Amino acid sequence: MSRVMAQIAMVMNLDKCIGCHTCSVTCKQTWTNRGGVEYVWFNNVETRPGQGYPRGYEDQDRWKGGWRLRNGRLTPRSGGRVRRLGRLFANPELPLLDDYYQPWTYDYENLVNAPLGDDVPTAAPRSLVDGAPASITWGPNWDDDLGGGPAHLAGDPVLRRVSDEVRLEYERSFMFYLPRICEHCLNPSCVAVCPSGAMYKRLEDGIVLVDQDRCRGWRMCVTGCPYKKVYFNHHSGKAEKCTMCYPRIEAGEPTVCSETCVGRLRYLGVMLYDADRVGEAAAVAREEDLYPAQLGCFLSPDDPEVAAAAEASGVPHDWVLAARRSPVYSLIVRHRVALPLHPEYRTMPMVWYVPPLSPVVDALAGTGHDGEDAGNLFGAIDALRIPLSYLAGLFTAGDTAPVETALRRLAAMRSHMRAINLGEEPDPAVAEAVGMRPAEIEEMYRLLALAKYDERYVIPTAYAAGAGRADATGGCSLDGPGGPGMTEGAGIGVGAGPGTGVGTDMGVDMGTGMGAGMDAFHASPLPHDGDDRLRGRVNLFGWDGKGLPDGLFPPRRGEAR
Repeated sequence: MSRVMAQIAMVMNLDKCIGCHTCSVTCKQTWTNRGGVEYVWFNNVETRPGQGYPRGYEDQDRWKGGWRLRNGRLTPRSGGRVRRLGRLFANPELPLLDDYYQPWTYDYENLVNAPLGDDVPTAAPRSLVDGAPASITWGPNWDDDLGGGPAHLAGDPVLRRVSDEVRLEYERSFMFYLPRICEHCLNPSCVAVCPSGAMYKRLEDGIVLVDQDRCRGWRMCVTGCPYKKVYFNHHSGKAEKCTMCYPRIEAGEPTVCSETCVGRLRYLGVMLYDADRVGEAAAVAREEDLYPAQLGCFLSPDDPEVAAAAEASGVPHDWVLAARRSPVYSLIVRHRVALPLHPEYRTMPMVWYVPPLSPVVDALAGTGHDGEDAGNLFGAIDALRIPLSYLAGLFTAGDTAPVETALRRLAAMRSHMRAINLGEEPDPAVAEAVGMRPAEIEEMYRLLALAKYDERYVIPTAYAAGAGRADATGGCSLDGPGGPGMTEGAGIGVGAGPGTGVGTDMGVDMGTGMGAGMDAFHASPLPHDGDDRLRGRVNLFGWDGKGLPDGLFPPRRGEAR
C-alpha cells in the first residue's frame, strides 16, 4: 500500500435506463456540437443485444484494442512500438466513418426557397462532412429498440460467443439499454499506445485526457481504445474524447450526462486504490479472474491505515471523507451489485454497471407465479430472458457467478422491501441467503431507489497533485485566466501564419475564424510556466505538402525555435 491514489468513478443502474438519450443529446450540445466532430458522441446509449457504436466495436480480433498477455507480460493488442511505427501513416485497424455513421442534416432552405410547383418541397438529407446529398443508412442509435431483431443479433460480437440455443432464446424478444462513456481506466491502453505522449491520466482524479498541444493526429489511441471512445477531429487533426466534464468535477458538480439523466441512474464518487496493484491485477492469467483482481485494488476508506496512507500520498483529507460517503464504493465493494464493462480488455475500467433484473418479474408473473416472492425470484435467476451468459459476456469476462450474485441480491432487495411496504415482517432468511443483513439491504435500496442528489453525487472539489499546480481559490479551473486550454493568440492556431503552408490548429473553424480557446479544452500534464517546447508545432493535416514550414520537425538540441 505504498501508493494510494484517488479516482472519480461512475456507476450506472441499467434497471432504470429508459433509453431516452437525454444524456447523449446534452453531452453532444456541450462538447461536440461543432465542426470536425459531427459524428462524435462522447456519450451514447446502445440497445443490447446490438452492434453498438461504432458497429462491432467489441470485436478486438478486428480492431486490436486493449491489452493481451504475451509470455506473461501485458502488451497492447495493436502491437509493440515497431509494429505501430510501421503503421503510423496507414493504419488498417481504424474504424471508418461508415462504421460510426455518416453525419447528416437536412436542406431546410429548400422548404423556403423552392420554386412554386405542384409538388410539396422536401428537406433532402445532406452530409455534414462535405455538404453532398446523403443516403441515410446508419446512425449512432440505428438499432435502437431492435434488440430482438435477427438482423441485428448477427452483428453483436458478444452474442457470437454464446451458444445457438441462447441465440434462439433471444429471438423470442428482449432488450435493455446500455449507456456508454469513456471508462477512464486505471490501466488505459490508449495512453500506452500514443506515440506523442498526448494521452495522459490525471494524477489528482484519474480522468484520462488528451493534451491538444502534444497531439499529432496519429490516431493510434483510436485503435488502442477497446471501447472506441477516442475520436478524431478531422478539422483540427487532433484526438478528442470524453473529459468526464472535468471543469464541473473540479467544482464539485456532476457530469452533464449525470446532471440531465431522466432516470437518475448514474452515481459519481471517489474510489481509493493501490496504484502498485494495478499492473499485477491486469496481468492475471485467467480472464475470469480480472473482476476479482480489480476489486482487490480498491481500498477501504474506513480503514485508518488506508486513510493515513492516502493523505501521505497527497490525497486531501476531504477526498478521503468523500470516499467514505461514495455511492460508487458502496455499490461496487460493499454491496457487490455493480460490475465492470468488458474486464477482459485488461484496462481496469472505472465506469461500472448494475445489471438489469426487470424481465424476470414480468416473466414469472406471466406464468401465474408471484414475481416478487424471493423463492420464485431466486429460482428464476438461471432462467432469465436476459441469459446470464450474455450478461457475463458483457460484465465479467464470461464468469456467470458474479452476475448471478448481483442479480440475487437485487431480487432479495425487492422481496425484502415488498414485505416492508405491505406491512409484513421481513424474512431475515432472504438477506442471509445472499450474504447480507437486513440493514444492508435497506441501505442498498435507499441508494438505488431513493437517493437524493447529494447522495448520488459525492464529488469533492479539485486539488493539485503536483507542486505549483494548485488552485488556491478552489472551484473550476476555467474561472480565471491561464486555465486549461486558455492559450495565447486564440484567434489563430499554433504554428499557423501567412506563408507557412500550414492551416490553423487546435480546432479552429476554418470557415468562421473562431478562436482556438474553446476547442483546446484539455489540460496539459506539463508545466506551462517557462516551458515552450510545444509551441510552434504544426498540424500535418493542414500542411499543403510544399516546403518545410517551421515546426514541422522538433528543433535540434541547442537550436533556437
